[in-house]
Amino acid sequence: MPRRFSGDRLVIASHNQGKIREIGELLSPFSVTCISAGALGLPEPEETGSTFVANAELKARAAAQAQLPALADDSGLVVPALGGAPGVVSARWAGPDKDFRFAMHRVETELAAVGCGDPEDSRAYFACALTLAWPDGHVETVEGFVHGHLIFPPRGERGFGYDPIFLADGRQITFGEMDPDEKHRISHRADAFRKLVAACFAP
Repeated sequence: MPRRFSGDRLVIASHNQGKIREIGELLSPFSVTCISAGALGLPEPEETGSTFVANAELKARAAAQAQLPALADDSGLVVPALGGAPGVVSARWAGPDKDFRFAMHRVETELAAVGCGDPEDSRAYFACALTLAWPDGHVETVEGFVHGHLIFPPRGERGFGYDPIFLADGRQITFGEMDPDEKHRISHRADAFRKLVAACFAP
């Protein structure tokens, strides 16, 4: 049986303000006070895992050293035509300045280099691994996904990361154009959260 979360404070193991805000909104119905790793002065551990799950568990365990349960997310864009890239190094494609306009341009350039100029050929999905870790070392991990394709040029100023080039299946607007509430219903992170809530938070 999965371990249930019974506290009222949770460390969000991230320094990414967009991600912290999104996770906080998803947790708001559970009366949990979310504290960012940055606010606690916790350093960002080096993400040495080769999978989203490995990196999420690494980050959650590191943040739980603050003696509070910690929730970590590792997520990224997976483009099969690029051999799964950018994948677990999605954030690194944005460089040290976290310039995702540069990262999105790199995706477009590399797709063109492999002959995928047609958006319908540019299948992609976002993946998210969520790990809840306790100070005693116990972890619970779930994964979520949302499938779609990429469009260029980027559209929309909402969301963060690669959202402006991602068009989810069955939708006419990108994640970058989408109302946050709508995105929260269908995103990879929302899919993972539903599974985590069912396992660890729901009554």
